[in-house]
Amino acid sequence: MKLKFLGAAKTVTGSNFYLSGKSTNMMVDYGMFQGKPEEVGMNSVKPEIEFVNLSAVLITHAHLDHCGRLPMLVNYGFKGPIFMTEATKALMDLVLTDSAKLAREEEAKAVLYTDDEVVEVLKQIKTVEYDKPFMVGEFKVTFLDAGHILGSSSILIEENATGKTIVFSGDLGNTPEPLLLPTEMVKKADMAIMESTYGDEFHGRREEIEDLKKIIQKAEREKGVVLIPSFSIERAQELLFIFDQLKKEGDMAQETPVFLDSPMAIKATQVFRDYPELYSKRLQLQVKSDDPFDFPGLMVCDSIEKSKQIKNYDGTKVIVAGSGMMSGGRVIHHAINYLGDSRTQLVIVGYQAEGTLGREILDGNKRINIWGNSIDIKAEVLEIKTMSAHADQGQLLDWLKKIGGLKEVALVHGEDLARLVLGEKIHLELPDVKVILPIVNQEIEI
Repeated sequence: MKLKFLGAAKTVTGSNFYLSGKSTNMMVDYGMFQGKPEEVGMNSVKPEIEFVNLSAVLITHAHLDHCGRLPMLVNYGFKGPIFMTEATKALMDLVLTDSAKLAREEEAKAVLYTDDEVVEVLKQIKTVEYDKPFMVGEFKVTFLDAGHILGSSSILIEENATGKTIVFSGDLGNTPEPLLLPTEMVKKADMAIMESTYGDEFHGRREEIEDLKKIIQKAEREKGVVLIPSFSIERAQELLFIFDQLKKEGDMAQETPVFLDSPMAIKATQVFRDYPELYSKRLQLQVKSDDPFDFPGLMVCDSIEKSKQIKNYDGTKVIVAGSGMMSGGRVIHHAINYLGDSRTQLVIVGYQAEGTLGREILDGNKRINIWGNSIDIKAEVLEIKTMSAHADQGQLLDWLKKIGGLKEVALVHGEDLARLVLGEKIHLELPDVKVILPIVNQEIEI
């Protein structure tokens, strides 16, 4: 087996790996590069592989940086199967359709594919179930529950002739988390391709409910705005779940409005409702008698007109809007309207990639430019790291240590510091495991 790193190597985004055997070759993920302009430019670069001879594509989950370039395969001549879980397919339909729409609307963004190409590539999808192996040529493939977002997977691939096994972690979840079942551990593998987004950090104790309670109660006292840039998949649903709990417990006023201002998050929430079997045990019990994603005061903004009306609501309000890194979407309008007000609390609840507006603000920049508007940030900027859907250093090491027979690990999906720090920890705690920090287009033999 040979493995070529075509993306997410020395970068967090752009997941793309090419695995080749004697007679079979597969691609794992074909995600979009996000953040820095020089990385975004890599989206239009065709990888140097023969797509017409590709046996299959395997997709770990529906986040844009793992599946966002899939429709480009239509023009590259790939006509084979694309394997993923059923929930990933449902979410990915939303993600790719939205991506094509945004590309049309935003002149600064290169149009990578059309709506028609999204439709075509969706026809090639074959859905699989967790823990049910299937064959792709000489490889036996098994999808495991990664616990990251709905339908997310780690992918175990075994070469039939030699028994050599490689596992792609995908993105590993921040287990235990309120919505999903725990991350499934891997029993045995020779090599792991593991994400390292938070390889240099610990999230700390999960106290996001208490954190949000304090934030909202402060806003209610001061008649301020809580602005939360949110990813549409998983994070938005977790926020709705928390607000539902706070209102039930009387820790948040029933009349305080929560505006869900993201068409994709609205649609993704409906997808969540379709897969209760993937929920955590606690949530599976709750949905039997109650909708955890609905509560008094929830305002669903499914049109531009409703979004524009938000500023006409006086007093305390909570706005959950995309995009999660403030790199576009409706949150930008709210940033212009509210970041100059000292009563506003901007709450960061997810990873902010280098080169994004969210990262710029989080790094402490007090004056930003949005569409030619110079804005002095008077809002209080807060970060709740425990809401990350990614495993932290301790969880990553725990996942790795449970893999029997492990000989090598390649750290991907991480900035340099995160990979270096995690690599050193692995050297100390797993001295017999070789650590690789790959770069784009590097090829190794397994």
